[in-house]
Amino acid sequence: MLHILSIGNSFSEDATRYLQEIANSDNNPIFCRNLNIGGCSLQRHADNIRQNAAQYCYQADAKIEMAENISIRSALMREKWDIVTVQQVSQLAGCPESYAPYLQEVLDEIRRCRPDAHIWFHSTWAYEWGSDHPGFRTYQCDQNVMAEAILKTTAEISAAYHLPVIPTCRLIQELRKNAVFDVRKGGISLCRDRFHLSLDYGRYAAGMLWYAVLCGQVPSQPPVLFENADPALLELIRSTVIKILR
Repeated sequence: MLHILSIGNSFSEDATRYLQEIANSDNNPIFCRNLNIGGCSLQRHADNIRQNAAQYCYQADAKIEMAENISIRSALMREKWDIVTVQQVSQLAGCPESYAPYLQEVLDEIRRCRPDAHIWFHSTWAYEWGSDHPGFRTYQCDQNVMAEAILKTTAEISAAYHLPVIPTCRLIQELRKNAVFDVRKGGISLCRDRFHLSLDYGRYAAGMLWYAVLCGQVPSQPPVLFENADPALLELIRSTVIKILR
């Protein structure tokens, strides 16, 4: 069974919400946990590593699994992780200057504790049009500007640190090209508050992508995992994941 740990924040919580359920539906169970501090940046992750600070919620399927908070080091030593994911906080995801030296410090800790684990970089998504998140101003309050900055920075970080990428930013932007997910055309938003992923299709899309990337396969039929799900939209998500990974 594949063991996956995400060192992140609420955006990795969103991305991993349906991951285990998708894997189970495909008869390929995995074990995935998320370390969450809301709005946690790489700088704060690095600070917490230096202090061995027990500040993280340890989550399964977006639900807290332990009564007490945990440190990154304790979480890394808790299981024999096959994969560990890292990411930048959303508002800084497209700002390359925000990564050094903090990302290297996080990578060093992962490799010290789990030298055999494969490390992946999670490329988070751009905010929805009209978002009032203060960080959106960095990108002229323009979804396309933010997405382009994240994609460019992701490519630079991937090359500089030799990290494979989970391209959630690319997937969400690709889905938004469809009128059904384009809010400017009256479509469904993939964000519940114009920056976090929606509890249904947004989280489902990220989970399907993570499963495809990390497990190397997609279900032959998209599983129905939430109430009132439209099978046609689930298939659109599944086919779009396949499309961007070709």
